[in-house]
Amino acid sequence: MSVKKIITTAMLVASSSLAHAGGHGKCGEVSVGAMGWASGETFAAIVEFVLEQGYGCEVKVVPTDTVPAVTSLAENGQPDVVPEVWVNSAPAYPGLVDKGAVITASNVFASGGEEGWWIPSYLAEKHPELKTLDGILANPDLVGGRFHNCPVGWGCRNVNDNLKVVHGLEGKGIEVFDHGSGANLAASIASAYEDKAPWFGYYWGPTAVLGNYPMTKVDIGKVDPAQHAINQVEGQDPSKLGVSGFPAAPVVNAMTAEFATRAPEAADFVKKFSIPNEVISAFLAWKEKNNASADEAAAYVLTNHTDLVMGMVNDSARQKLKALL
Repeated sequence: MSVKKIITTAMLVASSSLAHAGGHGKCGEVSVGAMGWASGETFAAIVEFVLEQGYGCEVKVVPTDTVPAVTSLAENGQPDVVPEVWVNSAPAYPGLVDKGAVITASNVFASGGEEGWWIPSYLAEKHPELKTLDGILANPDLVGGRFHNCPVGWGCRNVNDNLKVVHGLEGKGIEVFDHGSGANLAASIASAYEDKAPWFGYYWGPTAVLGNYPMTKVDIGKVDPAQHAINQVEGQDPSKLGVSGFPAAPVVNAMTAEFATRAPEAADFVKKFSIPNEVISAFLAWKEKNNASADEAAAYVLTNHTDLVMGMVNDSARQKLKALL
């Protein structure tokens, strides 16, 4: 049996694992919220595996989503650990932190949720001047004379529609093409890569798309949070618009203060649980390509980035995990 299969089996049949053979120790029962999308489910599976195999916890994974998870934290003090909370989408979350009921343990997306204007990396390598918006506006033909915009109804659409005015894209030879769906936007990147053709437009990460198709972010100006907030308003007064890049969105691991006190060693792992964005994009691409489960994607991360995970755990947990990894 391969290492990957051993790890996946350990995740799926945890009762037979080495850690359980020694009992649950001081960690006890731990609930982990699994957000209902690929990265959130995979993070929950990694946390489950490490807490069970490394720290002897008895983990229960609870399917959830951003608002229900934060509501449950507020009303019930559960789950104990919630990987991948998008703080910008959870207005009640900062209040829970201020009250001391919840702790922001770490940034699970090491660089935060990224938004921006991108070009394919092969284009950036061939024409380094295109790494800045000034360079693109001076050479619109090199990006195909087109900006690939978000679909109607997306928050990024408001920002892009305002920034196209700020930067005068259309007057400088850049047609703004509005995609009808996220799938079409992603397909345009795939199509460009297939032909090694020019492409310039909006995307976000970490995502499977960025894992499959390496992209280089274009410098569109210094991030100005106040100006960005103004640029987010649909139909904004043009006189109020201004230059700003996209701020990184905080994406965090949350845990209850009670859990941090009850199981300090396990909580210390959660405080160190942070994954580089490029690794996230890569495992999302692998998961999508292989139609893999969250447990299989977690096994992929654990076997391909073992040193990264080992650097997050204490000596005792490291020795237990080495028996499986």
